[in-house]
Formats: sequence, structure tokens, C-alpha cells
Amino acid sequence: MDRANELEGACREQGLRMTGQRLTILSVLSRADDHPDAAELHRRAAAIDPGISMATVYRTVKLLQDKGILARHAFADGPARYESAAQAHHDHLIDIESGRVIEFHSPEIERLQEEIARNLGFRIVSHRLEIYAKPIKGRKRP
Repeated sequence: MDRANELEGACREQGLRMTGQRLTILSVLSRADDHPDAAELHRRAAAIDPGISMATVYRTVKLLQDKGILARHAFADGPARYESAAQAHHDHLIDIESGRVIEFHSPEIERLQEEIARNLGFRIVSHRLEIYAKPIKGRKRP
């Protein structure tokens, strides 16, 4: 099943009506290989359907977030950004020069976090790791 169908299926499971504008926003989200903010979602959706308003985008992302379909990230002091909540666990590295968000998963970091929590007498229920970094000059970026 592709990402668009997964998102639409999640919406239907939550009992959401699938309007044309919601389907357009879901299509934009399913094709996003970045973490767009509401303004960028609106720009991309309006390129498909010029009748989509910014208010519609805000209402839709809020609804999808409330239903657990979208994850909202507030990186540093920038605008909220969104991604599918159904993705496997991963962490984020944020390039502070470009604002680009790079997803990664490190079993070593996961193991270390579990060990730290256990040593302090806790069991991790949830966590989020965001690394803010500057590119090293002369190094090729992923």
C-alpha cells in the first residue's frame, strides 16, 4: 500500500470524511520527502487545487494531528512541521544553516538511552531526539 492510501485509510478508520480538499492535502503529505510546515503544505496543495485556503490546511493538519495520523514537530524556534505518525521510530538532525531535517535511526543511540533510563531507575515510555548541527565544511552531506 502506498503512503497516500495509508494516510487515507487511517483517516477513514478514524471516521473522517474524505473531501476533495482533504484528499489533496493527503496527497501532498504522502509525496513529501521533507517535513513541511503549514505554509509549505498550502503552497503545494494550492498548486493542485487553487481553492484550498490556508485556513483549510490549518484545520486539516490539526484534525489529522488530533487523530494521531500526523506528527507535529516544533524544531527550535521555527514553525511547526509535519510528518506521518505511522512512520517507524526515528530521530532528527536539523541543519541550522539550511533548516533541512534529516531523519536517522541509530540502534546504538537507542540502546544507550535505554541503559541511561534503566540506570536511573526508569523505563522509557517515549522519547524524541533532535540534534541541531552545522555542516562540516568540505564534507558531502547526505
